[in-house]
Amino acid sequence: MSDKSLLFGSFTRSSEPRRPRIHPYNLPMNAGRRQVSTAATTASPDSKRISAAGWRIVLLASLGGSLEFYDFVIFGIFAKDIADAIFPNPTPLISLMASFAAFAAGYLARPIGGIFLSHFGDRYGRRLVFLISIFVMSGATLGMGLVPSFATWGAAASVLMVVLRLVQGFCLGGELPGALTYVVETAPRHAPFVCSVVFSCVTLGVAVAAVVSLALRTWLPAELVAALGWRGAFVLGGLGGLLSFILRRSLEESPEFARIKQLASRQPFREVLRAHRVGVAVGVAVLAATAGFNGLFFAHMAAYMSGVLGYSPRQAVLSQTIGVIVHALGILAVGRLANDVDPRVLLRAGSLALVALAFPFYAALAGRGPNVTLLLMLAGVSASFVNGTFAVLLTDLFPTRVRFSGVALGFNVAFTIFSGTAPLVATSLIRSTGLDTAPAFVMVGCGLLTLAGSLGLSQAGGHVLKGREDEPVREM
Repeated sequence: MSDKSLLFGSFTRSSEPRRPRIHPYNLPMNAGRRQVSTAATTASPDSKRISAAGWRIVLLASLGGSLEFYDFVIFGIFAKDIADAIFPNPTPLISLMASFAAFAAGYLARPIGGIFLSHFGDRYGRRLVFLISIFVMSGATLGMGLVPSFATWGAAASVLMVVLRLVQGFCLGGELPGALTYVVETAPRHAPFVCSVVFSCVTLGVAVAAVVSLALRTWLPAELVAALGWRGAFVLGGLGGLLSFILRRSLEESPEFARIKQLASRQPFREVLRAHRVGVAVGVAVLAATAGFNGLFFAHMAAYMSGVLGYSPRQAVLSQTIGVIVHALGILAVGRLANDVDPRVLLRAGSLALVALAFPFYAALAGRGPNVTLLLMLAGVSASFVNGTFAVLLTDLFPTRVRFSGVALGFNVAFTIFSGTAPLVATSLIRSTGLDTAPAFVMVGCGLLTLAGSLGLSQAGGHVLKGREDEPVREM
């Protein structure tokens, strides 16, 4: 067996016996297009519930997203410490802006990584992309924890951190779109709920990052947190990613893709641009609120509360962690509700709530009231209506043949524009306007764009949800 096979498993035909993998269901040779889009592939023979094997597949697909988002978001949580060590400046706000600029650089690599990885995912299969993306990103995360300080290497340390950040973004560009594509094709009857499971797990990865930060700030002296705490968090994330890589080697190929593999597009990205431009545009607009909220709530909030509003770092991380956990649970609840209620209605309700509550939320936060944790919990509940529905609506915009590429393009463009830049834009607005509530402008703009984009979902979608309407789904 070659070194490549030893590392990534068997991607090509081989004379050696293949080890058993998880098989979601048997694939009938005469399955038509309609059967592919509506079959309860992970259901047990006597019901339409997701089988134990199907749930294992969904959770394994979600695990990588949660671990990779832990790696990615840990940068934002420790932005101030990283700024002091890698991007020092006599003016603290400028140093923090430099750190957030490096954070945004990772998002700039996401569309490129999404195009590259989704090409192979649509042409050769989802499993290969799953394994490569998490393996490379784990290595980059470990490297970020070992980057020498600016005091030791000078500008070279800053450059190296940005390069590793770009590698992270490149790999993440194919990770979550691949997971969403995979679970929709594994359990199409329960597409809204399984998509919410994926994003809920991703959100819990953010909570784990916050818990790690809180533990380090509690158990380590303040000087060690600034010097070593963030490094330990990156190392833990890298090791977690390697564990996910090992577990994912047991996954079989996506069932729907396995059925149409012989008809796979040779140039999926070009096909998306040629035949699904409207779907991409609608998807980008629909994701604006999700991307903006995630950039502000996950990456910007802890540094904003401690660096701008003067909350203690421990209080900021603790309140954020509770808010994130409530948000993850809310995503699950909304995803379950979306099996019975039109997810487009839930998306619009969520975007309206974010627009209406953005300024009151930031005003209350800046007022340093006693219920800061409650404020973050309410923000998490409000956003769950958007984050619990966007994923299935995005996958609904593209057919199986080019779904990975379409989802990756729409997702990564939206997150690059609205999420990657949100912390930097919010911090710049605070500096230029002098208003502590300035980040609310970002949230309002993103919410209004999502509301406008949702109006195009009926015309551009129908590749996943329409099939579900033909045969009602039972209680799970």
